[in-house]
Amino acid sequence: METPCKHPKVRVVAREEDVEYVECQDCGEVFDSNEFRDMAIEEAVEEEEEES
Repeated sequence: METPCKHPKVRVVAREEDVEYVECQDCGEVFDSNEFRDMAIEEAVEEEEEES
C-alpha cells in the first residue's frame, strides 16, 4: 500500500482574497493553506492517540 504524502515542503502558488493556495513540492498536490493546517492538527492528534 502506498504511503500518503505528508507534504513536508510546500510553496504558495496563488492568493485570492482570504484564501492562500499551496502546492506540495514532493507530490504536486495543490490545496488551500487552511487544509494544510488542518492536516497537521489531525496528524498530531493521531500520533498522541498512538502513544497512549
